[in-house]
Amino acid sequence: MKEATLKLLIAWVAVLLAGCGTFDRHALEGSSLRQAESQFAGPQLRLSHEVQERILSLDPQNVTVEDIRDVLSQAPAPRIVKIHGGLARVIPRMVSFSEFLIGMGYPAGSLTNPGDGTYSFSCYESSAKIAGVIAWFYEKEGLRPMMVGHSQGGMQVVKVLQKLAADPSARLHVWNPLTWKEEERCEIRDPLTGQMRPVADLQLPYATVVGAGGLTRVLPNQWDMTFSLHTIPDSVEEFTGFCKGFDLLGGDFLGYGSVNYFKAQGSAMVRNVWLPTEYKHGQVPDTKSILSDPERVAWVDRYRPENAWVIKPKLDVQFEHDTSHILWAAEVWYSIKKHWVLELQRLIRAQKNGVNEP
Repeated sequence: MKEATLKLLIAWVAVLLAGCGTFDRHALEGSSLRQAESQFAGPQLRLSHEVQERILSLDPQNVTVEDIRDVLSQAPAPRIVKIHGGLARVIPRMVSFSEFLIGMGYPAGSLTNPGDGTYSFSCYESSAKIAGVIAWFYEKEGLRPMMVGHSQGGMQVVKVLQKLAADPSARLHVWNPLTWKEEERCEIRDPLTGQMRPVADLQLPYATVVGAGGLTRVLPNQWDMTFSLHTIPDSVEEFTGFCKGFDLLGGDFLGYGSVNYFKAQGSAMVRNVWLPTEYKHGQVPDTKSILSDPERVAWVDRYRPENAWVIKPKLDVQFEHDTSHILWAAEVWYSIKKHWVLELQRLIRAQKNGVNEP
């Protein structure tokens, strides 16, 4: 019986690996590289005094569609590093989520990798590499990136947070997303203080994962997460973990029970959100269709989450169109626009105080 079970497991892993969702990264060269580098000359905000004051007056907890249209549309936004799951067929679903964010008003340029135009990272790309890319973006843009991970990509998000929480002596290298090469340095110049700091000392504003865990734990690239997946280090300020019942691929014990809850190792604000059981594990990020219905868009924009460690949100209205994954989209969109405002306010205040000069 044990031998048969082992053979079944090996066969299942082989099927998964046969359709890996990976990218063949190509570096920019020549004039294309020089042009891209010119767009990352520094984190100085080129906003009028009026726009800066309007951003500072925004309430991050209550960002409206008017705030986005009239104010935030004139400003840059934090880079969102999205990590998709293990199969190639889930890549378009993370693209769908990116298109949803664009439709809600988020700048497209902050959602793609500038070196090759891709919308996400693969869960098979090195967590040290992704952490190094995040540090590069922060140094160049002045806004700390956020992370969104789906399935195995969610497990990779936690790995990246662990890398960023490592002792600085671990020497985590900066990675250039234009050349896709590791740089020799392990420090960046903090754009807000002007001081040098190790990559392994960076704290992100927000990260979220959905469907992380379950049978994907048995894959070799996830073995190191066996005992640490649900412990969130202080390398992120706010973290939301999503789970649902009957989730064989993304939930431990079929997604049921407190074993799926994420908890803070220290000071991180951690929330756990239960999604409806009927949501499909591999399709949760597929949210672009929400944009086709103004009523659903308005509901997502008005959504305000419950602030508790564990919540089970409910859809309080009925729509004529499909509402698959709308609760996940609303939760994540609320947090993204909240931290969009907070990061801009943080950078504006630093530049007003003149503390970001080397």
